Amino acid sequence: MLDRPQLEPAAARSWPEQGVTRVPYWIFQDQDVYAAEQIRIFQGPCWSYLCLATELPKPGDFLTTFVGDTPVIVARDADDELYAFENRCAHRGALISLERRGNVKDFTCVYHAWTYDRQGNLTGVAFKDGIKGKGGMPPSFCMADHGPRKLRVAEAYGAVFGSLAEDVPPLEDYLGEAIYGRIERVLAGRTPVVLGQYTQVLPNNWKLYVENVKDSYHASILHLFFTTFELNRLSQTGAIILDTSGGHHVSYSAIDRNAEKGTEYAKQNLRSESEYRLADPSLLQGFKEFDDDCTMQILSVFPTFVLQQIQNSIAIRQVLPRGTRRTELNWTLIGFAEDTPEQRLVRLKQANLVGPAGYISMEDGCVGGFVQRGIAGAADERAVLEMGGSGAESSETRTTEASVRGFWKAYRANMGL
Repeated sequence: MLDRPQLEPAAARSWPEQGVTRVPYWIFQDQDVYAAEQIRIFQGPCWSYLCLATELPKPGDFLTTFVGDTPVIVARDADDELYAFENRCAHRGALISLERRGNVKDFTCVYHAWTYDRQGNLTGVAFKDGIKGKGGMPPSFCMADHGPRKLRVAEAYGAVFGSLAEDVPPLEDYLGEAIYGRIERVLAGRTPVVLGQYTQVLPNNWKLYVENVKDSYHASILHLFFTTFELNRLSQTGAIILDTSGGHHVSYSAIDRNAEKGTEYAKQNLRSESEYRLADPSLLQGFKEFDDDCTMQILSVFPTFVLQQIQNSIAIRQVLPRGTRRTELNWTLIGFAEDTPEQRLVRLKQANLVGPAGYISMEDGCVGGFVQRGIAGAADERAVLEMGGSGAESSETRTTEASVRGFWKAYRANMGL
């Protein structure tokens, strides 16, 4: 089991007495906090998203990714199982694979040609026995004792997760019945196909983006497109689901035409209440995909996995910390092998809703940076999270910050704060 030291924040700082209704801004700024997160969360008893199983269809297929700052290789071996291990040579610490993805018989470190199989086992050391009886490794050297750290690997309907911790609970238990079932709703019973992938760089701490994902309260205020075209309003039918840890959440909504006749939004004088119209309305002409008529479901798994359904746009977002003020956001747009050509076209069109320049999510790419810049001189001040009360439980209204408070509940528990 990894040693997980208690966090010691700088300058005698401590978490506010008001608990998860107050979030101190130093949590987004201090390097010692960031370093502790790598140990207690990303190398702790949590499951981090790695890839889709469908990305590695054949034996020998591999890709590289990250768990927090830790580089990771995921590979499919001849037994058709997926394995994940640190992308770090056990010799001198160089990256084992410099390629993003490919198909290999084995992996060889470019530095000194130490070789590993597709399960991460050391299988060869160049000049292990020396040359002409001189040099080489000592007789006591055993290759089985040397290798990169291996991750536990588990799947939830084709979404592959990994953990460096020995004491991580089974993935289904970690997710809980409600969250597991909501992943099943989107991914089960069909074969995912990757329609496209890209990476977005955010000028803010990773936790600010995760907060944003869990914040149902902002969505129809910040996003002009959501409200204008009635994709998401707080007055629509919907709810928030939280697991018992608080760290996993689902926010969902369905269009309720009767609710849209109200005047709640007009009274608020919001920028998102506009008269804009689409030149090509076919962008929003989708197809019925789910029996429950939910037109939007945003699901997150602590710490950094997001599964979205916005109309017929299905995507996975992988949040990767890159320092206290930088985050990489990997998007994987998903279709299904069972889609008709017409359905595939709808998904491709609606892919324009999300991503760095997406009609909906464009604002999310910059608002975290607004916060990071705004708090630059206010490390000892704090955010106020009282919308919808002070708890971190499931809610029948989305006019709440319950799921944001839930994230901080889980975060504090993992960090020992």
